[in-house]
Amino acid sequence: MDELLRRELLARRDEDQRVRSLVSPPKGQYTARLSDEQAAEWERVDTGNTRWLSEVLGERGWPGTSLVGEDGADAAWLLAQHADRDPARQQEFLGALRGAVTRGEASPANLAYLEDRVRVHAGQPQLYGTQFTVTDGEFGPHPIEDPARLDERRAEAGLEPFAAYEARLRAR
Repeated sequence: MDELLRRELLARRDEDQRVRSLVSPPKGQYTARLSDEQAAEWERVDTGNTRWLSEVLGERGWPGTSLVGEDGADAAWLLAQHADRDPARQQEFLGALRGAVTRGEASPANLAYLEDRVRVHAGQPQLYGTQFTVTDGEFGPHPIEDPARLDERRAEAGLEPFAAYEARLRAR
């Protein structure tokens, strides 16, 4: 295990979450207004993490569980999940994460979230129903491909049934 890389991933995950916690909307609200300073800090953190993870990917491959432990692998996924400002790199991360899942080095659930994130940003319907939005003041999922098989796909990825997930999100 590469403890130094693991610690860097965890530190970057913590910074990612710190920035997001500054603008968490109050319970029951689904959007928050960012100040210019908050938006700039959020962008700085995400851009830096995306660039750094891309360098790690180029040098070491996807940081899977045998290299950085389960918490480090989860942290790598979170950085990839938040690489929205660089769709090409996020697509690269998705491909690398797919390979890591195939090798048993990463979580299928994390792959489901990233798959949906990339699809939504590409204007495609999501497969697992993980991505929600607010449209005309209404909170709900982005469009979902083949909704009749949604819970089947979610179960294959190790995700809870969609109704339970949606209820948990709405209760926040």
